[in-house]
Amino acid sequence: MRTDLAVIGAGPAGLAAALAASARGVRVGLVDAAAQPGGQFYRQPAAGLGAARPEALHHGWRAWERLRDGLAASAVRVLTEHHVWCVERTPKSFTVHALLGPEQEEPAEVHARAVLLATGGYEQVLPFPGWTLPGVVTAGGAQAMLKGALVVPGRRAVVAGTGPLLLPVATGLAAAGVEVAALVESAGPGRLARHAPALAGKLPEGAGHAARLLRHRVPVLTRHTVVRAHGDDRLTGVTVAALDARGRVRPGTERHLPCDTLATGHGMLPHTDLAESLGCRLDGLTVAVDPEQRTDVPGVWAAGEATGIGGAALALAEGHIAGCSAAARLRGTAPDPAPAALKARTKLRRSAAALDSAYRPPAHWPEQLTDETVICRCEEVTAGSVREALHLGAGDERTVKLLSRAGMGWCQGRMCGTAIAALAGCAPTPAKRPFARPVPLGVLARQHSQEGPS
Repeated sequence: MRTDLAVIGAGPAGLAAALAASARGVRVGLVDAAAQPGGQFYRQPAAGLGAARPEALHHGWRAWERLRDGLAASAVRVLTEHHVWCVERTPKSFTVHALLGPEQEEPAEVHARAVLLATGGYEQVLPFPGWTLPGVVTAGGAQAMLKGALVVPGRRAVVAGTGPLLLPVATGLAAAGVEVAALVESAGPGRLARHAPALAGKLPEGAGHAARLLRHRVPVLTRHTVVRAHGDDRLTGVTVAALDARGRVRPGTERHLPCDTLATGHGMLPHTDLAESLGCRLDGLTVAVDPEQRTDVPGVWAAGEATGIGGAALALAEGHIAGCSAAARLRGTAPDPAPAALKARTKLRRSAAALDSAYRPPAHWPEQLTDETVICRCEEVTAGSVREALHLGAGDERTVKLLSRAGMGWCQGRMCGTAIAALAGCAPTPAKRPFARPVPLGVLARQHSQEGPS
C-alpha cells in the first residue's frame, strides 16, 4: 500500500491525527495491531459478544462516538491487525513493516511520504514476593478483560499500586459484580493536595470515581502497599502494610486481605521502540517533539503517550496538532490546528506533570524484594541473581543483562527494566532494540532475498 501519511497506532492520538490530516486532503493509512480501532482507552467488546451497553464500561464515550463516526465518514484507510515491527527510512520516503493477523507470520508493507507515531504506552509493574502467582494481573490487563471480553479476572479482588488508572479499574470491577476488598494506593492525599491548582480540571472525574467507590463500599487504603502475594498454585490473598513519610514499610502495620485476584500497576511507560530505531531524539524516556509534535527526524511526527504519559484527552489534543502539522508540511502550507487543541495541550501537560509527581512509586520499594523474588519473568532471573551481578561489578541495566540474562527474554526488558535499574541504583534508560516486536526468521529471510545480497 502507498499513502502520504502512515499513522501508527489507532488509539486517541492516532485517531485524532488521522482525521485531522485526512480532513486537509492528505491520504492517510491508519495502522494498528488490534482488530478494531480505539486503542486501550476505547477498547470495544467483540461484536459477537452482544454487549447491550458498552458505553457503561467507558469514560468519555461521546468523544469515542465522534471519533468512530468521523473515521467511518472519512477517506482514512484503516489497516487493523497489522503488528508493526520496524519503520525503514529511505531518502524520500518510509516503509512500515508489519506482520499480519493474530499469528503474525505473514508480512505487509506500507509505503508513505511521512510517518506519525502514536504508539502509546505500556504498564509499569514493580515486582514483589509472589507477583508471579496466577491471579496476579496488571491493572490495565484487568480493565482490558472487562472492556474487550466482558469477563472479570476473579470474584474477590484487591486493586493496588499507584496512579490514576487504579480508580477506573476498581470502580469498573465493582460495577461488574466483583467484590473489591480494597483499593491500595501508595500515594498519600497530601501529595495530590500539593498539586491542587494543576489538577483542578481532574476534580469532577476523581469525584465521580470516589462516589462510585463509596456506593460499592470499597475500602481505600492510601499510603499503603502490597508487601507479598500468597498462594501455592494460585493467589489466595495479599499482605498490605502502611508506608511512612519516606516510603518505607512501617513495621507492625501489616494486614492480610483474602482475595483471588490482585490487579496491580504503577503507572505507564512510553512505547519508543519505533522512534528509537528511526533515530529520533529522546528526552529521558519520551520522544522529544517541537510545538508542532515533530521529532528531530524529518518526516516523522509523534503524539500521545509516546511523547509523555498524559491520558486520552492530552493524546487527542496532541494527535490533532500533529495531524494538522503533517498535512500542512506535506502540502507545503502553514499548519492550522484548532486553538482549542493548543490551549488544551498546555493545560493538560501541566496536569500530567502534576499527576506524575503525585503518583511516584514509593522510594524504597526495592527493599521489599527478597533474593527469591523473580525480577525477570521471561528468563526466571531472581533479585538474588541481579544482586550477585551487582557484586561482580555491574552498575547498569546492560551489564546486569550480560551477567544474569535479565531482560534477554520475550519482552526484551520492558517488564523488568525498571526493577533492574532500581536495584542497580541507576535511572531507567530506553533499551535499544532493532525491532519493536519479535519477527519470524522466515520473514527476515524473505525480505533479505527480495533486497538481494549487500
